[in-house]
Amino acid sequence: MAMKWQDKDPDDQIDYSVDWLSRLGTNTIDNIVWKIYDATSGNFIIWPQGSVHNGLQYVSSTNTNTVATLYLGLGTAFQTYSIICRMTASDQTVIEQEVRLRVVEKN
Repeated sequence: MAMKWQDKDPDDQIDYSVDWLSRLGTNTIDNIVWKIYDATSGNFIIWPQGSVHNGLQYVSSTNTNTVATLYLGLGTAFQTYSIICRMTASDQTVIEQEVRLRVVEKN
């Protein structure tokens, strides 16, 4: 089931997070890969840091032992983006969490 992040204004550069604590047990985050839905191919594609896809900018990302954070800029107003956070745990378990983000003009 997809999570939903709070709406984003195209002018905001803001961070969004996925908290993996409840799914990690005694493990920690080993690696994070961010993916975004590509309407042209109909698939999720790996989203390189610093790139803009469908108008949404992947500014940067960080993670702690339990939380993955993505910093986003730009975005096309009235579009909903589907993003996947793919987490590899210290025991090499891989889990994906889909998140939806709607971009709206707030001003």
